[in-house]
Amino acid sequence: MTKINMQVENVVKDSIADELGIKKGDKIISINNIKPIDIIEYSFIINDENILLLVKHQNKELEEYEIEKDFDEDLGIVFTSAVFENLKRCQNHCIFCFVDQQPKGLRDSLYVKDDDWRLSYIQGTYVTLTNFKPDDWERIEKFHISPLFVSLHTTNPSLRTKMLKNPNAANIMEQLKKFKKIKTKLHLQIVLCPNYNDGDELKRTLDDLKQFKSIIKSIAIVPLGISKYRKEKFKKVDKFVALETIKIVEDFNKSIKKQIAMASDEFFILAGLEVPDKKYYGEFLQIEDGVGSIRLLKDSFKKCLKKMKKKLNNPSKITIATAKSAAKIFEGFKNEINNKVLGLDFEVIEVENKFFGKDINVAGLIVASDIIDAIKDKKIDNLVIPSVMLKKTGDDYEEIFLDGKTLNDIKKTNKNMKIHIQKDCYSFNELLNLINSL
Repeated sequence: MTKINMQVENVVKDSIADELGIKKGDKIISINNIKPIDIIEYSFIINDENILLLVKHQNKELEEYEIEKDFDEDLGIVFTSAVFENLKRCQNHCIFCFVDQQPKGLRDSLYVKDDDWRLSYIQGTYVTLTNFKPDDWERIEKFHISPLFVSLHTTNPSLRTKMLKNPNAANIMEQLKKFKKIKTKLHLQIVLCPNYNDGDELKRTLDDLKQFKSIIKSIAIVPLGISKYRKEKFKKVDKFVALETIKIVEDFNKSIKKQIAMASDEFFILAGLEVPDKKYYGEFLQIEDGVGSIRLLKDSFKKCLKKMKKKLNNPSKITIATAKSAAKIFEGFKNEINNKVLGLDFEVIEVENKFFGKDINVAGLIVASDIIDAIKDKKIDNLVIPSVMLKKTGDDYEEIFLDGKTLNDIKKTNKNMKIHIQKDCYSFNELLNLINSL
């Protein structure tokens, strides 16, 4: 029998659960004598005017509540996980998997590879569909689950099997047809691996996808990431591959008269091109995959520049420490900021990724030890660090980096230094507020 764990993480203030006295750490045993297996089923069950809620408090005492409420009124319970049973684990051994490219000794959660469509629907994580069972299809159709985020990579059955190292990866076209039949919308991801799914294979994949354009909301093409821990040797995405990929994507969108496929920002950087204007990215549906983040940041900066102070009351210095790709963008802002605001020294430090290797250029994979190396012996008043470097917890973050070190470890390098976390890395507004507060 499947073990169900509905543990309360938090309770919304003034909600039904708050009024009942339900606390963090309590466990929900059943709702209307049903034990839902995930937040999806739970959400459907509580859509009722009469709820019978069985709760096990931290003191092990069981308490039953009879609740009368509006049909669609939420109980106000936040759970520790969106899935109340075991997560569906990844059964693949993808040639591009970054989890397999990590050193030993990191926190256990960093080695967990989930492949659960429920988290795809709730949190926007990518799934490969290789572990789908008939029950999964039934639940997706029953609960009208849409959209899902799918790691596609290629529609070529033999190539997908080779790239994911799983024979179940071959039936991707049949699965796409099922999604079309039940009208489930999809966001697709293609991790581009030179000499595998680039060039003519990418053209084939996009051509195959034309028949599914009614359910495809977006297609993100991102380059293979190679850390120094990867055992296999792979060709990196170079300027030629980047230019070719950008052109293939452009031709595909023109052929279907719809802007749904997008090359990530890294392709334009590698190609030596300016990122496109916002029309290219539409609704920025795959921003978490690095598709359009530079455009959002640049457009935000232009608006913020007009609102900056002309002079600081006391001369101050702001230092932003970030990865190579983002550092180049902020270097482009630096002179404009320093020329606009008298008394401000806006500095950009490019943090070399020694932990994962020099070929990893994204801010989300920068660790505290590399930041410490980059800022040591420097005079810093205000240090700005992007929140994507820290452990994500729901919509917030914890002050811990991938290498296990914390913000306190960075503070030790300079006791007088103030550290500011930039929560929204796609906007300049927080930096504008920091500059104007000095």
